[in-house]
Amino acid sequence: MFSFNRKIHKSVANGNIVEVSESNGIRSLHLGSITIQSSMKVREPFELELAYTRGMMGFLLFSDQMKHVLTIGLGGGSVPKYIHAHCPEISQTVVEINPQIIKVARSHFYVPENDKRLNVIEGDGIDYLTKNRTNTDVLMVDAFDSIGIPPDFCSQDFFDSCANSLRAGTLTNNGIFVINLWGSDKKFDIYLQRIEQSFENKVLMLPTGKPGNIVVFGFKQLPDLRIIQLRERAKKLELIHKIEFVSFLEKLCEHNPHNHKQFFLELS
Repeated sequence: MFSFNRKIHKSVANGNIVEVSESNGIRSLHLGSITIQSSMKVREPFELELAYTRGMMGFLLFSDQMKHVLTIGLGGGSVPKYIHAHCPEISQTVVEINPQIIKVARSHFYVPENDKRLNVIEGDGIDYLTKNRTNTDVLMVDAFDSIGIPPDFCSQDFFDSCANSLRAGTLTNNGIFVINLWGSDKKFDIYLQRIEQSFENKVLMLPTGKPGNIVVFGFKQLPDLRIIQLRERAKKLELIHKIEFVSFLEKLCEHNPHNHKQFFLELS
């Protein structure tokens, strides 16, 4: 069973509990439960410690033309920090409803202050999506609370709003939706079906652990899914990033229909 080990921070406001623990050089965020919401290696705060966060960077496999990422849910800010440090061509907007999390992400997890490439906004992510359509190249959703993914973040209306928030793009600059789901969630298949409906079956799923997190990608338009090209791109990305892109591509092949030459996404 997980223990909090050395607790280094706890704040309580409006019934919300935010805690930070540290063990063996790994600092973790908890939202009122033992569940780890985010982790970082203290000596490498701008690298990605958890496999699912590296999996969410898998959007780089499908395009090198992304200029803006919108993220709903900050947590410890692992992915926004990584993009800020390692993808200088990308600007970001992050929407987080809990001001405690924003404060702790900056005080304990080294999330940078706002600048021309990073804008962390305190606000309701769902409301933001409804007011900002066709406004981003990549939309990332990682909005777990102490008991799981909130119901409003897995409804059909929500996933429709996610699809509407993406720029239409082209074959090489294709709007991409990225969401972190929990594979053991009894409603996982329902959520996946809703995402497939919103994105007209242009969806791939990437398990990043057993039975843990599953990253799901939804595409505004059908991207180039030829496996040989994706493998070459994965190898090039591994020269730049400490992320197992080749391994992730193999997992995509294992869990999505393909004929060893390209993925098949059944269009509606």
